[in-house]
Amino acid sequence: MSTITAGASTAGAPTGRESAGERVERLQREYVMQPWAKQGVPSIAVQRAEGIYFWDYEGKRYADMSSQMVCSNLGHQNQQVIEAIKAQADELCYIAPGFAAKPRGELARLLVGIAGAEHFQRVFFTLGGSDANENAIEIARAYTGRPKILSCYRSYHGSTLGSAFASGDWRRFAYEIGGSAPSFIHFLNPSVYEDGYDRTPESQARCTKQYLSQLERQIAYEGPETIAAVLMESIVGANGVLVPPDGYMEGVAKLCHEHGILLICDEVMAGFARTGKMFAWQNYDIVPDLITFAKGVTGAMIPLAGVIVSTTISRFFESHPLPCGLTYSGHPLACAAGLAATQYYLDNDICAHVTQLEGVLGPALQYLAERHACVGEARCIGLFAALTLVRDKRTRELLAPYHAAASPMPAIFARLRQRGFYTFGRESNLNICPPLIITEHQLNEQLDTLDEVLSWADRQYCA
Repeated sequence: MSTITAGASTAGAPTGRESAGERVERLQREYVMQPWAKQGVPSIAVQRAEGIYFWDYEGKRYADMSSQMVCSNLGHQNQQVIEAIKAQADELCYIAPGFAAKPRGELARLLVGIAGAEHFQRVFFTLGGSDANENAIEIARAYTGRPKILSCYRSYHGSTLGSAFASGDWRRFAYEIGGSAPSFIHFLNPSVYEDGYDRTPESQARCTKQYLSQLERQIAYEGPETIAAVLMESIVGANGVLVPPDGYMEGVAKLCHEHGILLICDEVMAGFARTGKMFAWQNYDIVPDLITFAKGVTGAMIPLAGVIVSTTISRFFESHPLPCGLTYSGHPLACAAGLAATQYYLDNDICAHVTQLEGVLGPALQYLAERHACVGEARCIGLFAALTLVRDKRTRELLAPYHAAASPMPAIFARLRQRGFYTFGRESNLNICPPLIITEHQLNEQLDTLDEVLSWADRQYCA
């Protein structure tokens, strides 16, 4: 036996009398590179999952109140999707993107219909949200012949090079070590509470007017004839579920139309019934030119994403080659999962269920905002919600300022996990985005846990 083979055979060998769960956790910690984190940090070893819950190897149950990364929309182990994957695996696991495969065409047709067949025609499939946004950028530049992409500071669009440059939050900094990409321009989008406004109609109108005026001026200074697209999350997700003020998205769309700038709506997190609509942009009086999607399209059962392309742009590429290509574009197994999951949303009227539970979650979070000193604002649309945590309600001093070196938020998330409530957040935001199949009883049960932990945070941080 060679030295290399002998060494490899002992890799991951148990140390002492470690349990199965300890071994799983150790292998993850020692051999797997963890995203957006320092390496070697312990994690939860998950043995199984079902519905809105997952369990560790010691049998502890966690309520998945973030749908993992806001992607397990249909809960864990949805049997309809699993059976579709099995059936497709028996028939055809893979064929290259240039061939016609049944689940590809069927899923593309279904997605175009949901987006609106009067406006959209084709879908370019990718694997994840990052490369969906990456390819939407390429399509926009090829169609317009313009270089610049405008995107928001309060945003996240992915971790491939183009999508990372387009992202606005601090995770883009690592990609800018060699210098910022000159054709990616950021503008400040509204965060109603943090910017000193409230949700009254008059205050929202002032907020909308201010931010649209700033954007209009920035477009003029950049040169509208150089701007290919404005890329925006329909509702900002990872950075705090920032529901835009009334009229803002319509105003952005109007500016784009006036200057021949494409509007790309990033639906990676907000899409697939998360807001009570199949796509979050359908909450506004707008129609984007390109729609990017991922996560909920398969309920995270298999990686799949894509770009839904307007009829006008699609027809342009009938006489011009599309400058995009991926080995696994429209992977048959993924498309079969996507077809089953999307049909599940429609057949079970998940949008109506989400809208009904918004009537439970929204008022409950408003109650928590009024009850707790540490809660500055509650935001909720569908089952897409977040709390902004503060030290002082009067001054709106955030519990964790932007990109703070030290933050009390990890301690709050840890206390929630101890009580079997799993979620995530960024800066001062605590996200509540449970699987869309959650029942009212399950939701209320977890809100009681959240109430308890917020009372602890009041005492710790708002004395």
